[in-house]
Amino acid sequence: MNTITVTHPTGSYPIYLAENALNHAGTWLAELGHAGRCAVVTNETVGPLHGSTLLASLQSAGFEPTQIELPDGEQYKNLDTVANLYSQLIEAKLDRNSPIIALGGGVVGDTVGFAAASYLRGVPFVQIPTSLLAMVDASVGGKTGVDLPQGKNLVGAFKQPEMVLIDPNVLNTLPDVEFRSGMAEVLKHGVLSGESLFEALEINSQKPETQAKPHYILSTELLHDAVMVKVEVVQEDPFEKGRRGILNLGHTFAHAFERLANFEMRHGDAVAIGMVCATRLAVRLGHCSAKTAHRIEAVITQVGLPTQIPDYAPADMWAAMFTDKKRVGNTVRFILPITIGDVGIFTDVQAEDVLAILAGEYVNV
Repeated sequence: MNTITVTHPTGSYPIYLAENALNHAGTWLAELGHAGRCAVVTNETVGPLHGSTLLASLQSAGFEPTQIELPDGEQYKNLDTVANLYSQLIEAKLDRNSPIIALGGGVVGDTVGFAAASYLRGVPFVQIPTSLLAMVDASVGGKTGVDLPQGKNLVGAFKQPEMVLIDPNVLNTLPDVEFRSGMAEVLKHGVLSGESLFEALEINSQKPETQAKPHYILSTELLHDAVMVKVEVVQEDPFEKGRRGILNLGHTFAHAFERLANFEMRHGDAVAIGMVCATRLAVRLGHCSAKTAHRIEAVITQVGLPTQIPDYAPADMWAAMFTDKKRVGNTVRFILPITIGDVGIFTDVQAEDVLAILAGEYVNV
């Protein structure tokens, strides 16, 4: 088992990364000093797959768990879902010491985390991500939130978990299309971290077995390395005042795509296309070489992720960027790759350059 300790301004929490970790959740939560009533909040897809294993582990450790199922999908990541969740937590008689456990992907973790931050002014929160995307990104760092019709994650809070439990075995039940979507965040971490992780992902993406089953691209060791990229950044900048912004590589474009798609586009797919756009923009502005751009776009394609810019009017995509929560005044912030292992935060990008990329004015290298 790998245990990663994440420090933050008010303490620390462990990330347990191990096969069959789900079976030990109750024991590890009890070792952190928790007992009594708790809630397992999942969705209607993940609950039937993994809920019984988690409930059994909690019960064997002396907990009294209540399972609550949310509807599945980004379109339900909203304040109505949170309000309904509050009612069910009250009905389950959870008090300020009762842990709320998020069992699911990023939508579940974000929604449940925001509820845990605000229910009774804050109760203990546990992240058990079941999607690759949530494992390497959403479950680590304490950011929670829900969407508004005007944009993604516009209401939220920082809520550090008591623990994060990552069980690679649950990925065996993840559909290939969802696994590929999660690989967008893994590849993003490869671009951020440097040649070691990125080269390993490049090599694995070209193996014949990966084309048949995308799960083969990612070993437990590479999963650990991808998680560590997020850990190191959030420890340095826990409240996104500086360097943590680099984790949004591709996201300025991605959030605009998602909003125009009424949040029906997979986040990982949007991020993959967003990284392609960010890389092409970096080349256009002279920040990134054509060789680096080719490597990034090639591995995204090899993994099976989309690279085609959605068929929305460029002006509409540009306008959608102005509802992004990371906007400052009339400035849109872009994270652009410079080399593998080095990205920059740019706030002086001109509209005409972004619109050119969105219009497809780019020659493949």
